[in-house]
Amino acid sequence: MTGASSGIGYELARLFAADGHDVVITATGTNGDLNRTADAVRATGVEAFIVEADLTDYDGVEKLANAIRDLGRPLDAAALNAGVDVGGYFVGQTDLAAEISMIQLNCVSQIHLTKRILPAMLDRGEGKLLYTASISGTMPTPYEAVYGATKAFLISFVESVKEENKDNGVSFTLLLPGEVDTPFWHRAGMDTTELGLGVKAAPTKVSSEGYEAMKAGKDRVVSGKPGSKFIGWVINNILPDTVKAALHAGGAEPGSGLKD
Repeated sequence: MTGASSGIGYELARLFAADGHDVVITATGTNGDLNRTADAVRATGVEAFIVEADLTDYDGVEKLANAIRDLGRPLDAAALNAGVDVGGYFVGQTDLAAEISMIQLNCVSQIHLTKRILPAMLDRGEGKLLYTASISGTMPTPYEAVYGATKAFLISFVESVKEENKDNGVSFTLLLPGEVDTPFWHRAGMDTTELGLGVKAAPTKVSSEGYEAMKAGKDRVVSGKPGSKFIGWVINNILPDTVKAALHAGGAEPGSGLKD
C-alpha cells in the first residue's frame, strides 16, 4: 500500500486489514503518520510492516520492492495509491522541480514498482493490482496541466500492461476519483480554487468503491460524488477536449473559489 499515511491510502489499508490481510504500508514523510496507519491495521488482528520510502527516488522504490521480497511471502494484492498534484499557472507560477518530482511519483514510480511486483504474480497466475489514477486523467486539466497528464499516462500504461497480460490470472483495476476530502488540495496549492473549496466525497467512500472493484476484478471505477460519476461516464465521452478543458479551467483556476 503506497501513500498509506492519510486519505485514500489510509482507508485502503484499513479495508485490506479488515479482510484479514497483513499489509505493507509505505509513504514519504514522518514515521508518525505511518504509525497511525499501522495502529489501525494492527487493531484488526493482522500485521502492518512499515517501509518509509521516498518513491520519487529510484532507490526509494527499490527499498520498498526489496522489503516486499524479503518478507518471503507471496504478494496477493498491491494498491499503488501514492500521488501528488501541483496546481496553478504553468508559466509564471508552478515550480518546475515540484512538477518533475510529481512526474517521478505519479508516473515513474508506478512503472518501477509494477516492474518489480508483477512478474511474481504472473508466475503464480494470480494477484490483484489497484492503481489510484484520477478522473483528471480523462480530460485536459488547465491549472493542473502536468498533474492531469501524469494521470492520463497512468491510465494508458495500466490499460496497456493489462492487455499484454490478459487471461494470466492477474487483474488490473483503475480507481478514478473526482474531488475527495483529503489534504491533497492544500498540498497542491489549490486552496482558493472552486475545486479545492467545493463539496468533496469522503475518502472512506472512494476507497471502499475502489477496493470492492479490485476484489471483483473490474477494469475501472469512477468514484466520488454523483457529479464525478456523471463527468466520468457521460461528459468525457461526448464533449470535445477543448470544451472539457474550458470546463475544468473554471474550477481549477486560482481564485475561482473566491468569486461571487
